[in-house]
Amino acid sequence: MYALSASELLNVWECEKDQTPVKQALALLRVACPEESIETLAKLSIGRRDSLLLTLREWTFGSQLTGIASCPECCEHIELSFDVTDILITPEPEPPEELIINANGFEVRFHLPGSQDLAAITGYEDISIARKELLKSCLITANHNGKEISFGQLPSGLSEAVVTKMAESDPHSDIELALSCPTCGYQWQAIFDIVSFFWSEINAWSYRILHEVHTLARAYGWREVDILAMSPLRRQFYIDMVS
Repeated sequence: MYALSASELLNVWECEKDQTPVKQALALLRVACPEESIETLAKLSIGRRDSLLLTLREWTFGSQLTGIASCPECCEHIELSFDVTDILITPEPEPPEELIINANGFEVRFHLPGSQDLAAITGYEDISIARKELLKSCLITANHNGKEISFGQLPSGLSEAVVTKMAESDPHSDIELALSCPTCGYQWQAIFDIVSFFWSEINAWSYRILHEVHTLARAYGWREVDILAMSPLRRQFYIDMVS
C-alpha cells in the first residue's frame, strides 16, 4: 500500500462521492493497493480493511483525528481529539480465514465479515434482519451431531457466540471510544467508523482543493495537474500571494 497523491485522491472522490460507504472504502484501497485485486480487497475482514484505511488516513491527513460528538443525555456537542495510535493495534494480528465453534453437539464453521458481505445487506432497513443476513452470508457449514443443518436451525445462543467470536478475532471491526460529557458528566461508548470519518474529510478537502485550483489557474494560467502536483505548503504560498 502507498499514500495517494492529491490527483489520485481527487479522482477517487469524483468517481465515488455518490456511492455507498462500502464502495467508497474499496475504491480508496483499490488505488492505494494496486498489487491486490478488487476481489481480494472485498474479502478482507472489516477489521483488516479498516486498519488499512486508518493507516491510509494517517498518510493522507496526519495522525491526529478531530471530530464532534453529541451527548446522549444533554445533547451538548463535544469536540474530540485523538491519535491514530490510540485506536490502531500494532502489530496487528492476522485474522483467521475460518473460525470454528463447538458447543452442545453443534459445530459451526464461519468466516469474518468482509466488504462483500456488507454490500449484500445494504438494502435492508431493518437492523435485526440485516444482522441475520450478515451472519448467514458468513456461515460456511453448520451441523448438529454430525448432521448438516441450516442457519435457521442454530440456537439463538450459538448465533450470539458466533458474533462474540467474530468481534474477538477482528478487533478493528468494532472500534469504540470512551466519552465523557464535561457538562453533565454522562459517560458512554461511541462507535468510531473510519470509513464515514475519512470520507467526510476527503469530501471537505476535495471542495477546498478545487477552489484552490480555480484560484491559481485563474491567476497564473497553470494546469490542474501541475497545481495538484505541488506540495500543500507551496500551493498555500501561492494562494496567499493572490488573496
